[in-house]
Amino acid sequence: MMVGLLKPTSGRVIINDKDIHAQKDYLEAKRMLAYIPDQPFTYDKLSGREFLGFVGSIYKIEQKLFKDESDKYISMFQMSEYIDQLVETYSLGMKQRLIISASFLHQPEIIVVDEPLVGLDPVSTRLVKELFRSQVKEKGKTIFMSTHLLPIAEEIADKIGIIENGSLIAKGTMAELKKQAKKEGKLEDLFMSLTGQCEPESNI
Repeated sequence: MMVGLLKPTSGRVIINDKDIHAQKDYLEAKRMLAYIPDQPFTYDKLSGREFLGFVGSIYKIEQKLFKDESDKYISMFQMSEYIDQLVETYSLGMKQRLIISASFLHQPEIIVVDEPLVGLDPVSTRLVKELFRSQVKEKGKTIFMSTHLLPIAEEIADKIGIIENGSLIAKGTMAELKKQAKKEGKLEDLFMSLTGQCEPESNI
């Protein structure tokens, strides 16, 4: 709903004063956004470089900016060896690196991410985490990340929301979540407490 793929049954999604589901606003709202899905969607008969060029043309990125940005991410994610090969030859992790690179080309203000670390090796995982941090802290971007990997959320998120059965039941910083849960511990412990889950007994 946030990126305009699904319409909400009620309520509105406002991106910097633009309603992404309103006909007069949705293109401008989408220009401010990037979306990184949990399963990377690409065009297999394009090379990685052609795919980046396709995305750049959609956002009408000026040629010099496109070259600078694409070269930066190709180097960052060590894609030089395969960027000119067809995407159909890529592994899941290679496709994920390509999708993440493509999503940042137009320098979006808001990035919506669903399980961003799927298929990534440890080096790429660290790069993505550092990229997200730098986009927020140095460039003032906003990143909405959906993940079931609670240690990752605890490590990199400034604020955390816990959703249970489609409802937001808690949100805030780690310190604020600890107050709501009335206990100390890691995010996993707070999640179990706030959702009323019984922690499994261990025989170890």
